[in-house]
Amino acid sequence: MQTPKHHLFICGGFRTRGDAQGACTKKGSLSLVQYLENELIDRDLEDVVVSTTGCLKMCDRGPVLMVYPQGDWYGNVDEDALDEILDALEEGTTADEYLLTK
Repeated sequence: MQTPKHHLFICGGFRTRGDAQGACTKKGSLSLVQYLENELIDRDLEDVVVSTTGCLKMCDRGPVLMVYPQGDWYGNVDEDALDEILDALEEGTTADEYLLTK
């Protein structure tokens, strides 16, 4: 297996007991995972992987997505935001409208 160029982490809101309780899941973050996977296939981005995380402690900004190795954190992510974030990844830039970190 080749090391991925990008690793996308989307908040799954899982807490200590393992239940998805956070604001990100209530705002549909887990359904965004499938959308994201489909977009990666459609765009032929084989060097990008997706994982869900536990609570990222930014519930008021959720759903939250992190992009590594860049270390970019995006908030209020929906399907439109994911499209812009993936466009930016392909262009080597950031989707500034949703960026939480600089």
